[in-house]
Amino acid sequence: MARRAFQGRRHHMTKTARYTSEAAEALVARARAAVPVLAAHAGVTDQQGRVASESLEVLREAGLFALGTPVEFGGTDVDLVTQVQVLSELGRGCPSSAWLVTISAGTKDHFSRLFPKEVLAEVYAQPDVRWCGGATPGEAVAAPGGSRVSGRWAYASGAEDAHWALLSVVSVRDDGVPQVGGALVPMSELAIDRTWRVAGFQGTGSHTVVANNVFVPAERMIQLPRGLGGAPDVTLGEPLSIVSQSVAVAGVLAGAARGALDVVEAVVGTRKPPISPYDSLAESASARHVFATAEHMVTSGYDRLVSLAGRIADQAPGEEVTDVQRSALRMELVSVLQQFQRAVDLLLDLHGSSAFALDNPLQRFWRDLNVGARHAQLSTYLTTENHGLLVTGAGGPLLMG
Repeated sequence: MARRAFQGRRHHMTKTARYTSEAAEALVARARAAVPVLAAHAGVTDQQGRVASESLEVLREAGLFALGTPVEFGGTDVDLVTQVQVLSELGRGCPSSAWLVTISAGTKDHFSRLFPKEVLAEVYAQPDVRWCGGATPGEAVAAPGGSRVSGRWAYASGAEDAHWALLSVVSVRDDGVPQVGGALVPMSELAIDRTWRVAGFQGTGSHTVVANNVFVPAERMIQLPRGLGGAPDVTLGEPLSIVSQSVAVAGVLAGAARGALDVVEAVVGTRKPPISPYDSLAESASARHVFATAEHMVTSGYDRLVSLAGRIADQAPGEEVTDVQRSALRMELVSVLQQFQRAVDLLLDLHGSSAFALDNPLQRFWRDLNVGARHAQLSTYLTTENHGLLVTGAGGPLLMG
């Protein structure tokens, strides 16, 4: 079956002319400079199930929570390549901290356009405002001047440190047809049920947000546009928006793999292999082979991810993207993530069982990578099933966005 490959142009800075390559490089440098603070407090972040206050502050000072904020309100608007580079640097220090940056930025960037200017002016009184979100629909009941919202939204990453929550809701129109939309609610009006007890990404505090008959003014309620067949268009008319968000999320996981590589690289010349004549891993030809293989997998995987981000960022406004092309991008993304997972497994084999001591950051990078790689946007088996349907002509797209 013939199909046109998705090809981007060469220049990545296409999202906005206001953010120059020099400014993008400076943002990446600020992210890199924050890594020592994030790494120093990553253990505390993991243990307390919430990003350490010192880490939140260094991210704020670096302007990284302004990502996703509209530029007219002092935000930082960069292309997808720069996002991946920034998030990967942060992930080297603390994947949980990097996760909060990407989730807040992605939510703000995707949904801000749907709200009127007066709402945005209120919400973005400070450009480093943080959002969390919940995708499982709650209920919105019409009330004078707005709606009454109730429900529970699990996996709201960073809820305890967010200022606003964008909550998916379903309302019933006058004609009886359910309408999917969202409610933007101050966190001060919501409760948090601390349900996030998991093996990895513990520091993201992805708890359950709870609303009980909370009034939301009409101007802070949105409705999703409808796509083919009348289903909600979660892409908001931008075919690659959900794939782009998935690639940004993968930037954090690239950082986890790079952080794991950093840990082993620091000891490869001094760590003695158990029950062997070697004084260090570097003396063993087998250990050198394993390390070289893992190093290449991590670095080439990162290069692949940056290249993928560039091809997406280079899409011309209005350029047609077919379902097959979009699916192929998803397939490449999950392939990169699987490469990171295999590489970190090799690094654990090389380091040995002491890597699983709770004070060893290697096990935290491994846990965070493996939990994050199972995020709903990165489902390997559904991505593959979707691609199989499309390339064999057996059916239409399985995945929305």
